Amino acid sequence: MGQDSRKNAGTLRANNKALEINQNPFLLGSILTNPPSNLRKRVAEEAACLLYSDIEKEYKQAKEKAARMLNANVLPTNLEIALELDRIAEELEGLGRKERLVQMRKEAMELLMLLKQYKPVLVGSVWRGTITRRSDIDITAYSNHPEEVLKTLETSNFQILQTQWMTVTKRGVKKASFHIHALSPIKENIEIVVRNPEEAEVKEKCEIYGDIVSGLRINELEKVLKENPERKFLPE
Repeated sequence: MGQDSRKNAGTLRANNKALEINQNPFLLGSILTNPPSNLRKRVAEEAACLLYSDIEKEYKQAKEKAARMLNANVLPTNLEIALELDRIAEELEGLGRKERLVQMRKEAMELLMLLKQYKPVLVGSVWRGTITRRSDIDITAYSNHPEEVLKTLETSNFQILQTQWMTVTKRGVKKASFHIHALSPIKENIEIVVRNPEEAEVKEKCEIYGDIVSGLRINELEKVLKENPERKFLPE
């Protein structure tokens, strides 16, 4: 069997496993190679399963539901769940996951170059290197005129799917941002969040991993693609 045939066969097996989990997510524990014995770890894995299979969208709800299912009185941290989620995706999606990560980072590089004047930063799972089959490319840009960012995308090969203003309150302060949902030329979903330029130097703590959301700027992503395109950015 040739290399391409083996690669395609591996991808097909991963897709079949993912489909089986979607139909019955509670089968996940039986197909993982190292089922956990520790109760806290079991809750983390079950919560990750719920997130991976899209039964739950948020970490808080996922961990609480997992604890009820296992009759446990301990809750794992978001970081513990995220690491389990990464491990599950690695097992189920195989080599195709790494190949897609590199391709998504290359696509992100093109976007960063396109939006260069808006100080763009690659964030999210493509920055982290922890993508799953549902991941999109997340980019933060900074401008007082989000309509200009939108126009830049519209005049390139990106299909705009949706735009919306969103407001969040953090520490009693309301912050508005403009969200652009688009489809890339290679059909990857993209979300670009346009924020006030005054927020460009503000350091935010990640609610999942607990570290600072630094992301990758143009020169940093260029270096990653050149030296180690599959590199992960996780707390030490």
